[in-house]
Amino acid sequence: MTEFGDFISALGEFGLYQKFLVLLLSLPLLLSPFQMIGQVFMVVDVPHHCNTSWIRAVGPNLTEEEQLNLTLPRDMDGAYEQCSMYSPVDWDLSSIMAYGLNATEKCSSGWVYPSAQPPSLLTEFDLVCDRKDLNDISQSVYMAGLLLGSVMFGPLSDRIGRRPVFLICLVFQGLFGVGIAFVPHFYVYMAFRCVVGASVSGILITALALATEWVGVSFRPKAVLISHCCFAIGQMILAGLSYGIRNWRLLELAGSAPVFALFFYFWVLPESARWLVTKGRTEEAKKVLQKAASINKRTIPPGLLEQLKPETQPKSASILDLFRKKHLWKVTLIMSCTWFADSLVYYGLSLNVTSFGLDIYLTQLAFGAVELPARFSCIFLLQWFGRKKTQAVLLLLSGLMCLIITGIPEDQPMATTVLAIIGKFTATASFSTSYVYSAELFPTVIRQTGVGLCSMSARVAGIIAPLIHLLSQYHRAIPMAIFGSAPVVVGLLCFLLPETRGADLADNTGAATPQMSSKRPEILPKRDTTEDGVDLEKDIYRDSDSN
Repeated sequence: MTEFGDFISALGEFGLYQKFLVLLLSLPLLLSPFQMIGQVFMVVDVPHHCNTSWIRAVGPNLTEEEQLNLTLPRDMDGAYEQCSMYSPVDWDLSSIMAYGLNATEKCSSGWVYPSAQPPSLLTEFDLVCDRKDLNDISQSVYMAGLLLGSVMFGPLSDRIGRRPVFLICLVFQGLFGVGIAFVPHFYVYMAFRCVVGASVSGILITALALATEWVGVSFRPKAVLISHCCFAIGQMILAGLSYGIRNWRLLELAGSAPVFALFFYFWVLPESARWLVTKGRTEEAKKVLQKAASINKRTIPPGLLEQLKPETQPKSASILDLFRKKHLWKVTLIMSCTWFADSLVYYGLSLNVTSFGLDIYLTQLAFGAVELPARFSCIFLLQWFGRKKTQAVLLLLSGLMCLIITGIPEDQPMATTVLAIIGKFTATASFSTSYVYSAELFPTVIRQTGVGLCSMSARVAGIIAPLIHLLSQYHRAIPMAIFGSAPVVVGLLCFLLPETRGADLADNTGAATPQMSSKRPEILPKRDTTEDGVDLEKDIYRDSDSN
């Protein structure tokens, strides 16, 4: 079978058709930050105290300050306790004022928040005191959704195609994302977030496959990373919207409803021609290839098109194939660890935006702004230094930034934030590199399964990252020490991976590594003389590029 790369070269490696496709794949990524990080701005801490309206029954004319002074204990700094109150008694007001109250208990009738505070997740569902951990647990549930999406949609897109899975995920993200804005209970909120997380995961890994399978070898990083730049732009938009829209339900609608504007994808999004060929659907593949060539104002030679034939028996692959062959299980193991480390440090920093000591909206804007050059620079880093060195060095740097933060005093928020921004830069670039690298290391028949497995390990890290933040109650340096150690160790492992810069994508599991891209060899005659002096003409292969 003719190499599929020949068809991509014939129709144009990165023509108008591929540029339009990359644009289509990029638009949903503008909305992904709203789902991944938006909750951080919905649970901003506000002053609160126990609801002690019980005393109004015996003292209806008390001022608010008198009520609080009689019913709330004070902490070491003299401020009212936020999570405890004096136990209600059946005394009259004069007795309470004369003898005071001593016995305390946890808030039993809810909490009181500033009246001017717009509705937020924290105030509406009382995510304070004993319920405070539900915020981090909710983030972990969302990450569990990302994990579920990797398990489901990676193998599914290898079976039924990239296009249907992408569209299914788009519908789910729109429906359940908007549904979140109307949930009556926090546990329903978490369930809907889980479904949205699965949908976002499906979109991310399917967009990766479509972007890499439709472009030429030298344009693969550009195709993937341009779409990732839209994720960075989405983060900056998130900072502005969350600053302007403080009502959490309206913010959720603003971040989810625009998905419905993308339903025209049902008519314009193409299937991967490479995937169609591996499944034996050559006639469909010819049609989409001809359409792409037409839009690119190119023509695929009829003779070349006739050579588009699948293997006699298209071989289906399963997740077990990743562990049957030595070269694949080594790649799978190391890349899974790489995605785990990427995700751990990335979300460890992103979800910790409220803890660096500066304004959270400005910090988020800086985090989003730094992602844009981080992802864009990968286009050049991957071409100049290759995939392996770039991946390893970026992981090492992101880990070192987190480890340095552990030694910065608490009264230096500016230094901490600057180091966190540098760490976010390198973690973002590392994550983008992993997407490109993984798509090149796994063969077409099992690419989505392999990337899905790597994505699973990233989602496990995403589930763990919010929970690691809970360890800060024992020592503030523990979370950052964990976030920094993992990428340093995994960065060293990356040096064991093969280099894929300039290599063609492998289609089947037989190839030990992706093959370097080159023109087809030509047969040239060469004069050779034997020991007896007899001239013999031998046919040897010589790469036409050598001329």
